[in-house]
Amino acid sequence: MGEFKKIASAAEIPPGQGKVVDVDGNSIAIWNIGGNFFAFQNICPHRGGPVGEGELEGMTITCPWHGWSFELPSGVSPINPAAKLTTYPVQVEGDDVKVNL
Repeated sequence: MGEFKKIASAAEIPPGQGKVVDVDGNSIAIWNIGGNFFAFQNICPHRGGPVGEGELEGMTITCPWHGWSFELPSGVSPINPAAKLTTYPVQVEGDDVKVNL
């Protein structure tokens, strides 16, 4: 397994909010859902939209471009299980939020 890299501080991502960051040339979205952090690719498999900038309802994020939705933490679409976001392990140490690509 690779190394965990700090991508944000927990204070930067309040509950119910997300942030998009670049990690080693990869666009990664990180969302705080009730104090649990979920990281996933910020590229919708449908048409490449910025899914991490979409709306979160419960544990489902919806891409702002064409409305495709994905369950977190699995990344699987409830409509089309073949459509899936790549998800990444997250570790929180103190105020540091770290992701392992």
